[in-house]
Amino acid sequence: MQTVVITGGTDGLGKGLALHYLRRGARVLAVGSTPAKGEALLAQAAALSAVDRAVFLQADLTSVAAARDLVATVESTCSSVDKLVLCAQRYRLFGSRTVTTEGFEHSFALAYLSRYVLSHGLRKALESAPQPVIMNVGTPGVRLGRIHWDDLQLARRYSGFKATLQSFRANDLLGVAFAALHADTRIRYVGYNPGVVSTGMPNHLPQPLRALTKASFTLFAASVAKAVAPMACLLDEPPGERFTAYRATRQLPLKGAAFDQADALRLHHLTHDLMNAV
Repeated sequence: MQTVVITGGTDGLGKGLALHYLRRGARVLAVGSTPAKGEALLAQAAALSAVDRAVFLQADLTSVAAARDLVATVESTCSSVDKLVLCAQRYRLFGSRTVTTEGFEHSFALAYLSRYVLSHGLRKALESAPQPVIMNVGTPGVRLGRIHWDDLQLARRYSGFKATLQSFRANDLLGVAFAALHADTRIRYVGYNPGVVSTGMPNHLPQPLRALTKASFTLFAASVAKAVAPMACLLDEPPGERFTAYRATRQLPLKGAAFDQADALRLHHLTHDLMNAV
């Protein structure tokens, strides 16, 4: 039986993938921060006669300590992990800068640091599986945002858009660095951009932007069910290269600053130092 770990696994694309793999007979560990959403997923699993294969793990992934505890929990629960899907995200595009209890800017912590901890922390569990794959869901192929090397926590020049876009660019580099650092690994790391998908993302936006975004989703966004299909194909038959990036079904060339290996290793070492300080 395959084991699939999904952060953001109780909502949107993460939940769609969780239900997909429960239908396929896999054991799914769905990570989320909201108990009610976890209970709703378990109820759907019961309706699929899969409640014995569904596990809800509550975790606040804005916390590095919580991400490390999650690694320990998964390792103690599973002898191996076949697929790790990183979907946890909460858009904070407006409002003032907020920091976690550990002192990290919120978007940097949730959307990047948690994925860094889980990618590297679960490496041994993944390498115990026959065809291990990590899928980091973000926006590869979108040429917006950059790494603010002199101000990673955006303490001086903060905006919600800038922080969100930096986290996306950091995740592109995370995949590049993972492949470079673990040249002998069997793990395939996929950076994945699903395009515009009809999820609950607009619920975090203020009005009237929320209503406008929901209306545009109705017109242009793919359904979760449609978006999950190409993701599952890549997860089930991952590419041969250690790191690849996709926008829906199209493989992207690993060119330009977004996938620069020197920048990727630079960010890795800076992140490693930040982790040691916590």
